[in-house]
Amino acid sequence: MKTIPMEFDAVDWAILGVLQHDARITNRELADRVGLSPSASLARVKSLRERGVITGYAAELDLARIGLPLQAIVAIRLGTHHRETIDRFVAEVVQLDETLDLFHVTGEADYLLHLAVTDPEHLRNVVLDALTSRPEIAQVTTSLVFEHHRSAAVKRTTRR
Repeated sequence: MKTIPMEFDAVDWAILGVLQHDARITNRELADRVGLSPSASLARVKSLRERGVITGYAAELDLARIGLPLQAIVAIRLGTHHRETIDRFVAEVVQLDETLDLFHVTGEADYLLHLAVTDPEHLRNVVLDALTSRPEIAQVTTSLVFEHHRSAAVKRTTRR
């Protein structure tokens, strides 16, 4: 299924940039920052939600402060690529308490799994009990994350 890119004007991009930086901003503050009236700002945000551009709002957590100081990226290569097997694998792996993100990728690995755990033993248990024990997984390669940096926002691109 191909997604058709939507058209956005400078105000849409400004709204998206502000909300990515602070989704808790009041509508009045947002309107002031992007140069709109509060009612026009509200209508623009509503339109972006209805068009599926804004899909939700979330709190960013300090994982170490909630007892999950160790992050890892696990590269997973599957031994079989049947759709039913892949769908089951994805559904079950994203439900693991330790899963932050799961990416379906090209290259040597089929998936990159981003985990947050309490300590190396916890990581070992997840890899052995929840991953390598699965019959569809042919190989896993685990890398510890020393630092994690996230871009503050998706920026408007000028490429065409």
